[in-house]
Amino acid sequence: MIVTHEQKLKKINSNPILWLKNFVKIVDNHSQLIPFKLNDQQKEIVDTMYKKIVKWNIIGKSRQIGATTLSLGLMLYTAITQPNSNCLMMSYSGGSCSAAFTKLQQMYESIPDKYKIKAKKMNRNEILLENGSRIINATASNKLNALRGVTYNFIHITEYAFFSNDVDSLLAIEQALAKDKSSKLLIESTANGCSSNYYRLYTNSYRGHSKYNAYLFPWYANKTAFKDEYIEAETWYKSINHGRRLKGEDLTAKEKELRDKGATLQQIMWREWKLLDTPEKQFKQEYPATPEEMFQSTDIGVFDANTITERYNYIPNILNIKEIKELPLSLQMYYGNGLNIYQDVKKGERYFGGIDSSAGLKGDDSAICILDSSGEQVCTFNRNDVPVYKFAKIAYDLGYYFNYCMYLPERNTYGLDLITRLRKEMGYIQMLKIKRFDKIKGQKIWDYGWYTDNVSKSKLVMDLKEVFETGMILINDRETLDQMRIFQEHNGSFGNAKGSDNHDDLVDSLSLAVQALKSNKSYI
Repeated sequence: MIVTHEQKLKKINSNPILWLKNFVKIVDNHSQLIPFKLNDQQKEIVDTMYKKIVKWNIIGKSRQIGATTLSLGLMLYTAITQPNSNCLMMSYSGGSCSAAFTKLQQMYESIPDKYKIKAKKMNRNEILLENGSRIINATASNKLNALRGVTYNFIHITEYAFFSNDVDSLLAIEQALAKDKSSKLLIESTANGCSSNYYRLYTNSYRGHSKYNAYLFPWYANKTAFKDEYIEAETWYKSINHGRRLKGEDLTAKEKELRDKGATLQQIMWREWKLLDTPEKQFKQEYPATPEEMFQSTDIGVFDANTITERYNYIPNILNIKEIKELPLSLQMYYGNGLNIYQDVKKGERYFGGIDSSAGLKGDDSAICILDSSGEQVCTFNRNDVPVYKFAKIAYDLGYYFNYCMYLPERNTYGLDLITRLRKEMGYIQMLKIKRFDKIKGQKIWDYGWYTDNVSKSKLVMDLKEVFETGMILINDRETLDQMRIFQEHNGSFGNAKGSDNHDDLVDSLSLAVQALKSNKSYI
């Protein structure tokens, strides 16, 4: 069967990978103009967006993936193959957007004339084609002009983490995207702390809690990304090892883990070479293997970031509810939706819990953390929609389930109401008394619960930091680690990094549980 030129062209035009390979050229690392042949990571993105028809996309940026180049190529593909389409490139700064648009113009000029739609207008802000399609270049500062009255078929947001008013910006951008299934929105950025909407959006997407599809390609995924540097690194390694190349038996525990995940021996040598003049935290941010590494060094937190990042790799899943012996019906409704159990109760084991109360009005969370006598985190509870009277019953049932565990609640504000309900109304006696001094009279006062002020908060945090970083406790809960990662000191005060949906209630409940554990007391 003879395939005509028209049939071939139709096939190419229906496949963005083929279209880019056949019609577009890019400049490689050696300044050579070469056909745009997509790498494996770029192919995965295209397959997801076009074959699986995924509209909402977000990328965790790593070097040499080529996300921006791919996006520019896809905008050209859209503009040429879909008449009267609109595409938008948006960045937080004019400089970065201008550089990208210069690359776009070069790619457009590389298209053979007979397959290229002529441009009616071309400047640093816009390409307007004779088929009615437009590609617009805009910054976040002038987004209102770019978005006003225009519906877009393809939108690329670059360096989203650096947008001011990032939540409002994204809402306006999403509303400007065409409502049909074929439209695409692609967001990519380097990390910029844990207070940005990019951090929240990417983290939620990666865990499947968003309409966005998250991409993250570990630094070792592309075996040819740093080909020249790999060769240089291997030469260096041989020079300090009597001409020997790295072998499997030479690997450290960390390097064996990387090899098992897919890194080649040459890539491992390259990593060692890069670490000669790059701090490990910076390396992980520039070349992440996990979302946690991507954001690790962007904020300075109270708790050691390396310890947190490494723990992410080994945390267990919550128990299947069928594995839990006799969980009360009052708690079953929350299991997997606020209540997580990692180790079931053991006969004769002593447990220690911390409680942080809130109003239950969808602001701060009400949180519980329970540790066993060895310091392992066996259970957590956190929700923001449980009023104090309901939360007290949950705390009672959970404490009773874990062998009548010794609780230490915070007694500030709503905590005092919780203590009263637990002690006087429900008769829960396993609640720790803490000694403090009356600042005026100088008298010793013994109160149920922990009264938090700047001084006592500092003790909670520093004690938690010590036992966590010295391995005296074992944290099993991912969300607790998430909150610890963004927990910071601000002018003598401790709390979460500022940003929407950033909480520290699990950290507070964990720190209280540590104090209860340290007391090693029981009243029964």
